[in-house]
Amino acid sequence: MNTERFSLAERARIHAALGDSARLAIVDTLIAGDVAPGELGAALELPTNLVAHHLKVLEDAGLVVRTRSEGDRRRTYVRLQSEALAAVATPAALAAERVVFVCTQNSARSQLAAGIWSRRSHVPAISAGTEPAERVHPRALKTARRHGLDPSGWRTAALGDVVRRDDLLIAVCDNAHEHLPTGQVPRLHWSIPDPAPADTDAAFEAAYAELADRIDRLAPALTPDGITGSKQ
Repeated sequence: MNTERFSLAERARIHAALGDSARLAIVDTLIAGDVAPGELGAALELPTNLVAHHLKVLEDAGLVVRTRSEGDRRRTYVRLQSEALAAVATPAALAAERVVFVCTQNSARSQLAAGIWSRRSHVPAISAGTEPAERVHPRALKTARRHGLDPSGWRTAALGDVVRRDDLLIAVCDNAHEHLPTGQVPRLHWSIPDPAPADTDAAFEAAYAELADRIDRLAPALTPDGITGSKQ
């Protein structure tokens, strides 16, 4: 965290919020990806009222924010504030033989994520869509080239055609996350706004920046061994 942007009182509030074991467990869960409040309660075996209480403390401390799903507008997701992440521990160690980045059309966010990941980690990565488009979005290709990625081989693919049972799925789209196969584990969710509706370089740059930031946090914690099993 850039402490110059926070007063002593704000910094003390952050540390106080993390002093509770349940809140620290919530933050540990959110480091890797975004989670709905109900999912947090189920994962941590906490009743709804305690989840609400702890999230309010974390929100007041500036550690988390809630965002509404771009898919099912009735759902909300909790995410860590990027500026506060430096005060939090790194993600717990994960293991996967391959990462699959997923969005709905596999035309922008998931393609960029797989490209960025391939420059940050030795663990292989591909991308796929729950409802793949016919082609990759032209602005995604432009953004990739602007950052030194080579998108010449990028093609859209359906998730069902490429996923293996022991892949780590990372949904970079609310709608895709809400339609992932229920039996597919492990999985993470990154609630990243779709840049396509705005269709501007700025929107695609914002998506790229958030993907790169999240990948920089997760890649060092992911190892290629430890998850085995037959593949589909």
